[in-house]
Amino acid sequence: MNTYKKYNRKEFISFLGKVTLGATIIPPFLNSCGNISTPFKIGDISNKQLDKLKKISLEGLVPTDEDDLMLTKGLNYHTIIKWNDKISNDDTFGFNCDFTCFIPLDPKNPNDGLLWVNHEYINPLFVSGYNYRDIEQSKTKKQVDKEMYNVGGSIVRIRKENEKWKVVHNDPYNRRITAKTPMKLNWDQSLKGKTNVIGTLANCSGGITPWNTFLTCEENYDSYYGDNLYDTNNNPTKIASYYGWDKFYDYPPEHYGWVVEIDPKKGEAQKHIALGRFAHECCTLFQLDDNRIVAYTGDDKNDEHLYKFVSSKPNSLKEGTLYVADMIKGKWLALDWENQSILKSKFKDQTEVLIRAREASKLLGATELNRPEDIEIDPITGNIFVSLTNNKPKGDYHGSILKIEEKNGAFDSLTFTSSTYIAGGEESGFSCPDNLAFDFSGNLWITSDMSGYSMNKIDGPYMSFKNNSLFVIPRYGNDAGKVIRVASAPRDAELTGPWFAPDGKSLFLSVQHPGERTTDLNNPTSKWPFDQDQIPKPSVVAITGDLIEKMNNLNKIER
Repeated sequence: MNTYKKYNRKEFISFLGKVTLGATIIPPFLNSCGNISTPFKIGDISNKQLDKLKKISLEGLVPTDEDDLMLTKGLNYHTIIKWNDKISNDDTFGFNCDFTCFIPLDPKNPNDGLLWVNHEYINPLFVSGYNYRDIEQSKTKKQVDKEMYNVGGSIVRIRKENEKWKVVHNDPYNRRITAKTPMKLNWDQSLKGKTNVIGTLANCSGGITPWNTFLTCEENYDSYYGDNLYDTNNNPTKIASYYGWDKFYDYPPEHYGWVVEIDPKKGEAQKHIALGRFAHECCTLFQLDDNRIVAYTGDDKNDEHLYKFVSSKPNSLKEGTLYVADMIKGKWLALDWENQSILKSKFKDQTEVLIRAREASKLLGATELNRPEDIEIDPITGNIFVSLTNNKPKGDYHGSILKIEEKNGAFDSLTFTSSTYIAGGEESGFSCPDNLAFDFSGNLWITSDMSGYSMNKIDGPYMSFKNNSLFVIPRYGNDAGKVIRVASAPRDAELTGPWFAPDGKSLFLSVQHPGERTTDLNNPTSKWPFDQDQIPKPSVVAITGDLIEKMNNLNKIER
């Protein structure tokens, strides 16, 4: 939506949902997209303990265009893994890391487990040596194969030793999932004649299931094998891909654009057709008391939609109904071919509705949004927060965060109310919100996604914000409700995939596409992380320090 109410700070804190005695607490399960909070009751905490939390003081960074990962006082970082690092004798870490999540191998030991990392897309200049600016150069199959290897995701075992996280090299669990990995379709019908497909790509954000598997979401899938667009008479026209993979591999575009589930120990993968096909940013799950699953996911494109899947069977991401949001009426509209006559008039069956979810949503009158990206559930109030990153053609350069309240707090409700939680811009101090994460105390962490080609341009809308950053909105004390910058990314980069370690002492974070504006490898626009070869490398870091532990203090209070 394109109009935003501005709140003064007092209204803003109230709008977030202040923690009060007897506050309603959620979840049996909130383990998706960075939410790993254990339920707690504020009434169990003494005023003295709350006072201690309220005294945490944050010193925000000023905007900077420095080519480094800059952190505020009380934080430090170390690099866990970088692009092209070996994870085994056979495999290397992929490019442009995004979403991260962590599952301990032993629930009693939070310092040893499996880290999943998405690899969203490639920069051919770095990965395959292909230069778009060289008009005499044609991309080869060998170059495409390199690019296919560098997307998807990585599973690496990491262990904390001497207060630093390190990869356990060549561990049996270490593996790559790439654009060439065979995987199943979790559906009863074939897609373009196939029940098994090749690879996953465009992997943006994701989540963890209640049964401890990884979810990774295919976002800008059309960049790789193009797409089929349909006219009013249902006639398809193939649009070209950006990377040109379809010149060498004849894989149907319909095999991509799904939520993919990965078994962390076996590496087996399946694509969930029931969740619809579009540019999935993330997939955030909530497990109901009867073990049915509610999955929230957004379509990260201008004027696209917000979706919710509600399963009809326990722990299923197949049996159930996919809904799309009508923000005006506050209703979830069923993308149900059997019971929606307007869908029957356009599509031949439910499978086609799910493949062409964008068209189906518009037929039902779903509300167009400004790039719905990450979605998180507040572990204290149960409100759903959605990043709307921006919509430049409509004049929304700075985006906002949307708040949804399901009727009576029921996640399977078909009605809701929505409001703008906070709008980006100079007044709030951030622009283009992307990934969100709630920590153990209910503080909200936000990363920004200003384009590397738009940042730091004189007279541009993003000049005052400098580099992309990590922000936190504290829930308690004198800083409650303020947007505070706690980290600044290297040049051209964005910070993605925030995920707190189980003990709350580390924040896993990806540094994606540093130096993405580079046109000459001998003169990169960034040199972070300052390896010997001086080539910028997407990396995953662990942010640690006294401030992280203090911010997560609420979950450790003895009671």
